[in-house]
Amino acid sequence: MSRRRTLSTKKKIALLVSAATVAGGGAFALAATSNAASVQNAQSSVACQGLATALGNNQKFIADQKANPDAQSAARIANREAVIAQIKVQQQASNCVVGESAQDSQTGQQNAQPPAQSAPAQSAPAQSAPAQAATKPPAQSAPANNGGGAAASGQQVCNGSTVTLSGEGGAPAASSNQFPAGTKLKVTNLDNNKSTTVEVTSVSGSCALLNNAAFEQVREPGKFLIRRALIEKVG
Repeated sequence: MSRRRTLSTKKKIALLVSAATVAGGGAFALAATSNAASVQNAQSSVACQGLATALGNNQKFIADQKANPDAQSAARIANREAVIAQIKVQQQASNCVVGESAQDSQTGQQNAQPPAQSAPAQSAPAQSAPAQAATKPPAQSAPANNGGGAAASGQQVCNGSTVTLSGEGGAPAASSNQFPAGTKLKVTNLDNNKSTTVEVTSVSGSCALLNNAAFEQVREPGKFLIRRALIEKVG
């Protein structure tokens, strides 16, 4: 009887140790899963915020055009409405609230209008245009270069990406969902061999997105989308 009690006690201890090990492993797995979910949610939140800001900026641009129309307002509005439709598609694909809109406090009043020398009547961009987003006004210190191939070349990035404009004003600059602020990108329009080198100043929902001033340096007349773009990281 004495031996049986000793064996029974050992078995109980072994079972308790085993249960504690399993419980600890489960807690570790739950913690790891929770951390991964937190990182994914944070990334999704940044993308959704960028898309909402881009939508708001384009809506503000349309409102200003309607309030102060000119001969080209109808064409500009049609293009921006097509851009808004594409942003909503991207919001749905990114599990964001479709139609959610937010406007930058600094850009809503002064940056909705395009540069003074606007291009002639524009045709709406194709439905394949990428989502546009920009969260902060670009820094006024961002450099820019005109001309085809005058700037130094670097590592090709964003392969296959199209490039469009964010609707932001200010000095030439870019926004990106892949490169941190301070990164220098050279964007070349292969259809007209024009290029510009700009600094990333904010986050967006695209690999590379140009503000109004930067886009004007490489655009084709009447177009709001660069279908054949070469994007290089040069700094």
